[in-house]
Amino acid sequence: MDTPGSEPFSLDVPGGRDVHGVLHLPAGAGGPWPLVVICHGFKGFMDWGFFPHLAELLASRGFAAVRFNFTGAGVSPGEDRVSDPDAFRADTYSREVEELEEVLEAFTDGLGQDRVAPGPIGLVGHSRGGGVALLAAAAERVRGRIGALVTWAAIGDADRFTAEQKEAWRHDGELEVINARTGQRLAMGLDLLRDLEENRQALDLTAAAGRRTAPWLLVHGEADETVPAAEAARLHAAAAPPAELLLLPGPGAGHTFGAVHPFAGPTPELIQAMNATQRWLRRHLG
Repeated sequence: MDTPGSEPFSLDVPGGRDVHGVLHLPAGAGGPWPLVVICHGFKGFMDWGFFPHLAELLASRGFAAVRFNFTGAGVSPGEDRVSDPDAFRADTYSREVEELEEVLEAFTDGLGQDRVAPGPIGLVGHSRGGGVALLAAAAERVRGRIGALVTWAAIGDADRFTAEQKEAWRHDGELEVINARTGQRLAMGLDLLRDLEENRQALDLTAAAGRRTAPWLLVHGEADETVPAAEAARLHAAAAPPAELLLLPGPGAGHTFGAVHPFAGPTPELIQAMNATQRWLRRHLG
């Protein structure tokens, strides 16, 4: 939902798609403020759980914070379930990287006018969104504009499917996935499988970790049940400096740091992640 100090926006991106998002601004006069763009993960969306809360926190700390929906989420603003299964089916990693780059380009070219600083940009991504943020931060056409990167529970591998799953995927033309929260049965189309196989090098997250130059904070829960903490350790080991790994201990440090949707307030683990994030961004974006 939108709150005081937040402004919805919409962008036309290649392929006739519309990216919808919200810009959160600090209260009162002033600016321009450093830009931070937040990326949701697989089966996520910009209104899920902690994303509005995180954007509002960053705005209160002096940042212009953007959250947006990847078109492949299939979720419209204000909704909390997939209403466009065809968009979900057509999603790919390369498309998400392209859409993130379009958002960055739009704000670089003046979206937000004089309220968004023209200097380095911060990226924050959760889960698959962390992988997409890393790929964008490592891309030659974007790399010089990124001043800070923070990933939460980021995936360490784009290709997360077994040979048996891929065989069935090719045979059926789709791979079913169930959204445990909504009970929806959704399908990933062959475009994603082709993207993973044909763009293997471009989607290599370990290689991207070594290419990116922005200061990088990796936040991961030791009890992550979806993306093992070993993936964060592997990314950190491959990362060019500067990079820091923050492992959150305890049974509450799962994939979403204990947060749920609808948002029920921050958990101690989420508070640790948010505090570390805003400190990192303040240190490297000013």
